Amino acid sequence: MQEKAFAKINLALHVRERAPDGYHRIETVFAFAEDGDRLEVEPSGALTLASAGPFGAALPTGTDNLVLRAAEALRERFGVREGAALHLDKVLPPASGIGGGSADAAAALRLLDRFWRLDAGEEALMAIAAPLGADVPACLVSRSRRGTGKGERLEPIEDGPIRSMPLLLVNPGVPLSTAEVFAGWDRRDRGPLESKDAAEALVRGRNDLEPSARRIVPAIGEVMERLAACAGAVAVRMSGSGATCFALFRNAEERDSARAAIASEQPAWWQLATRIRS
Repeated sequence: MQEKAFAKINLALHVRERAPDGYHRIETVFAFAEDGDRLEVEPSGALTLASAGPFGAALPTGTDNLVLRAAEALRERFGVREGAALHLDKVLPPASGIGGGSADAAAALRLLDRFWRLDAGEEALMAIAAPLGADVPACLVSRSRRGTGKGERLEPIEDGPIRSMPLLLVNPGVPLSTAEVFAGWDRRDRGPLESKDAAEALVRGRNDLEPSARRIVPAIGEVMERLAACAGAVAVRMSGSGATCFALFRNAEERDSARAAIASEQPAWWQLATRIRS
């Protein structure tokens, strides 16, 4: 059995305030790519994780790994005595603002729910996902959603105009700490995210973490400028806390042309040519 861990993007991300518990209250619109990491499972007497792929070597595979934490939480919640040999093909860069670890944990919950024949249901899986991280509930659904609170309170949002839209993700090859980026936020509330649909969030929204991220990793500005200069790019934004940025394109040909040009100019930059998940 296998499951895809779909890459997450934030079409907009408004930071409203820092709560007394230290977390930041945000308003965001999540969308997901068709592609991402891939998680496979085979029968085993123990619960184990092996990782491979371009970024597999950088991941810890011990008990502090989010995939194993998700798997163990699911097993404990339902009293599962079986093990599982998990194998992660890691193609999304870690610490890059596109939900890599959160998406992997969410994929583990979906995959093991089927593998262990639990039929747990979304509500039970959400209860397990929420303590694992603010983005894990959205990644569990892996569909366009509006998120509030820490991002874990989800509600549907109309995304018809952007479904299957060609998408290019670009990262300058620099990992970025979410905590460090939030610490650099200037604490100015620039207003709510007043968007009725996902397309409007792209036009009227913003990413309040971008200035902080760009101060830490100036190359983010270079990536965004390069994407904005690409023919056919209709929207450009940084995702999450960075450093990955994205552009939506009118058609796949213009997206692929942009990818080829950027690869020629900046071969060290990571890229993923995909589409918005429909």
